[in-house]
Amino acid sequence: MGKKLSQMSLAELWQLFPIFLTGHKDCWADWYQEEKKLLNKILPEDKIVRISHIGSTSVAGIWAKPIIDILVEAAEGSVLPEIGGCLAGNGYLLMSEEKTRLSFNKGYTEQGFAERVYHLHLRYAGDNDELYFRDYLMEHPDVAGEYERMKIRLWKKYGHDRDGYTNAKNSFVMQYTRAARQLYGDCYDRV
Repeated sequence: MGKKLSQMSLAELWQLFPIFLTGHKDCWADWYQEEKKLLNKILPEDKIVRISHIGSTSVAGIWAKPIIDILVEAAEGSVLPEIGGCLAGNGYLLMSEEKTRLSFNKGYTEQGFAERVYHLHLRYAGDNDELYFRDYLMEHPDVAGEYERMKIRLWKKYGHDRDGYTNAKNSFVMQYTRAARQLYGDCYDRV
């Protein structure tokens, strides 16, 4: 029997779970909706402000890692680890924890990716730059195409280095998130 995920080094995890991109799949929106229904059942209704599909799988027409990114925004004053406890009992694994941000994964197995894989980002309401970036890409197909081409180039360079892949995209994401905030104002900061 092989090592459990919790016993693997970062290098071993990156080998088991490489970055790979695929053309957009219509089923991703359905997978998000199904997972959102589950989240609405298991998370405390009075503590959750908004659940959103983010990341490239939410932008029709561009290549993406086939991982559904979900942003869960919690009400101010909520205790994030308590909310996270609801996720742990429903197939989510806590992957990183900061004071105001928790990240969970679902669909990672000792044999590699499951058919459906999720990254869930639990944060306080208003910590949601991804919503601005997502909508900017949806409304600006030329920028979405540029982002897709950059990701394909980076995939080849950082296939087994998630941090390198993410860091290499950062300035592009920040540039267009700032542009989106200018364009949209504070539309996602109001709840």
